[in-house]
Amino acid sequence: MKEHMPQEIEVWYILPAIRKEFAKLMIKKGLSQRKAAEKLGITESAVSQYLKKKRAKEVIAFDREIKSEMGKSVTRVLEGGSLMKEMQKICSLAKNKRILCKISKKLGYAPKECRECFV
Repeated sequence: MKEHMPQEIEVWYILPAIRKEFAKLMIKKGLSQRKAAEKLGITESAVSQYLKKKRAKEVIAFDREIKSEMGKSVTRVLEGGSLMKEMQKICSLAKNKRILCKISKKLGYAPKECRECFV
């Protein structure tokens, strides 16, 4: 089985999962699907698919700490903060919690010395 590079895991799994959670939180905070899509720079259809659990496969589960930080990040974005900066913060937190290794294992290979997590 081909190993995925850390950047591939980040782009294919972590960032879509973060974007999905951001969309759900934005809607929970009162934004319409259209407005959430605009904020995230994606289509309204993508947001709809997130809500129907048809996109961003559940390969990873974010822990309580990451979800708490996501809530704060979404609030900052809705108040005019940088979406990219906030997504990068969450992505870094996830990597520090060895999410890349967990995804690698679920994809069928165990990384050596957790090199994917940059730890």
